[in-house]
Amino acid sequence: MTTDPMTADSQHMPQAPSPRPGRAAGILLVMSVIAVGLMAGLFFAFDVSVMPGLARTDDRLYAEAMRNFNQVIDDSGLFALILLGALAVTVAVAVIEYRKGSRAVALWAAGAAALYVVALLVTFTVNIPLNNELAAIADPAKASDLSVVDKFKGVWETTNIMRTLLCTAALGCLAHSLKLHGRAGVRVPN
Repeated sequence: MTTDPMTADSQHMPQAPSPRPGRAAGILLVMSVIAVGLMAGLFFAFDVSVMPGLARTDDRLYAEAMRNFNQVIDDSGLFALILLGALAVTVAVAVIEYRKGSRAVALWAAGAAALYVVALLVTFTVNIPLNNELAAIADPAKASDLSVVDKFKGVWETTNIMRTLLCTAALGCLAHSLKLHGRAGVRVPN
């Protein structure tokens, strides 16, 4: 039995390296994981500590505290940067990875972006309008009608749980995307 020398030699020849993941995409993906993680953590903190703590107070103190929290968040440039930057870097990762042919990484990043967009839609269509209604109470300590607080408590807290779940799911998608991105950079020795 004879062996084809071309076949024998090709088994010992080094194969062309697979394309390595882009450095920019990797950096953006890590930034995305951090930013979405921070948002999920913020919403979670409200779910498990801030809102239950405020529930132990009367409506006047509740309204005053929430107005103060919202004002501080609204005035924070860092918060705005993280809130919107999380979406920007996640979309950028999905586009870069898709263009370079890393479809699985792109798909998981796009899924994360979609989940995060839903969280933003909830924020801008429900939570912020409720914050504005609460802010319209001139002085909660002197207000005679605090019925808006009861509406706020029920709806705002429920939608905040939704935002927590959406951001946590987006974070999971990004973690999987990061894992896939990292695997693309690992070369298996022959």
